[in-house]
Amino acid sequence: MRIYNTLTRSIEEFVPLEEGKVKLYTCGPTVYHYAHIGNIRNYIGHDVLDKTLRLLGYDVYRAMNITDVGHLTSDSDSGEDKMEVARKREHKSAMEIADFYTKAFFHDFALVNCKMPEVVSPATANIEDYIKIITVLLDKGYAYVSGGNVYFDISKLDDYYVLTNHQEDQMVVGARESVEEDDNKRNQADFALWFTTSKFENHELQWDSPWGRGYPGWHIECTGISIKYLGERLDIHGGGVDNIFPHHTNEIAQSEAYLGHPWCHYWFHNEHLLDESGKMSKSKGAILTVSVLKENGYDPIAFRFMCLGSHYRKQLIFSYEALDQAEATLKKLRNRVNNLTEDGEVQEDAYNDYFNKFKDALSDDLNTSNALTILYDLLKDDKVNGSTKISLVKKFDEVFSLDLLKTDEVDSELVEYIEKKIEERKEAKKNKDFALADSIRDELASKGIVLLDTREGTKYQINK
Repeated sequence: MRIYNTLTRSIEEFVPLEEGKVKLYTCGPTVYHYAHIGNIRNYIGHDVLDKTLRLLGYDVYRAMNITDVGHLTSDSDSGEDKMEVARKREHKSAMEIADFYTKAFFHDFALVNCKMPEVVSPATANIEDYIKIITVLLDKGYAYVSGGNVYFDISKLDDYYVLTNHQEDQMVVGARESVEEDDNKRNQADFALWFTTSKFENHELQWDSPWGRGYPGWHIECTGISIKYLGERLDIHGGGVDNIFPHHTNEIAQSEAYLGHPWCHYWFHNEHLLDESGKMSKSKGAILTVSVLKENGYDPIAFRFMCLGSHYRKQLIFSYEALDQAEATLKKLRNRVNNLTEDGEVQEDAYNDYFNKFKDALSDDLNTSNALTILYDLLKDDKVNGSTKISLVKKFDEVFSLDLLKTDEVDSELVEYIEKKIEERKEAKKNKDFALADSIRDELASKGIVLLDTREGTKYQINK
């Protein structure tokens, strides 16, 4: 498998630390609000990576955090904790907020057929682990206490910007909107490991620590959770491109300073989903979620299908027109698949040929668009029998997760209605009332029910 590594800024052959096994960590949501569809595109990318590795025969063990404390509203350890903002907005406790939006996130996560990681751990469940790491960083001289808070000293590192290739003078105050002056810091790019009441006196979530009662910074949670559940060396760390700096940059700094050796070999980042006005955001008003798409009558899997049609490292522009097209195309694809019939033994040579092409497409930096092309090539190949096609579609859908072979149960009332209309049409044709017969066909068609006149009589197909 070849994959783009943000750390080296190149596509590399993937070689796990232990043969046949992959330790994968992916950043989870900050559960202060709903996850919009741009967030969900990121998790679809992680899901495709996870399922592709499994398809290729790797034993994958994946961990993901839930940020329910410590994520401030700016990059520079200023502004309120996002959970505190939500608490004031909704007049609930921070844990009530976290519980509600965690459930909402995983509801949408499931709607697009994302697989649950083996480990999902909230930040608040690992406080002792962070305290242990911060203590070691202080002992080693990589961290310092100032103004009651604990900060990581980036000047102690040879190459703090290894992941981003930034120059330090690009990060000075004013160079980026989210970088502000903090008099407690030795260097303005230093970042907080632990906050105390000296900075946020009224923060709801606080724990005792050697440096005072307070709570952890955002970045330390992923270091603590990944080391706790995946060990001291990590194969792949995933996130969105907006995590590269400062979050993942800071993770590398504190993790390698704590461990004393390289920590993660491959860094995987998904590009943004944009709306027609720019990057999707939770600050622009109404939040467009997968659940909202479903409430508006869309199949959530059509959104997944739309994402698979674009490469994960390319920005994707969302529009309802694009989603309409994706849903219509997905319906046609499912119909083609569901019209396949078992007709003999699986053709081993054809199966292996197409399966290898499919694996090659995904092994080429997760090229899902080319993988979909392989599926279409298979379906139109007259030399391949139905049994072979069905077996391959099942295998392909282990990664696509588009429910290609899923058949919806038709309720009895709908069947009774259709059969009654077919009889009325039959009678109309018998009486040469072709206008009525055509109107009955049109009525059914408007409901997604297509009539098929065959030698055996009139049959029907329901398109949802």
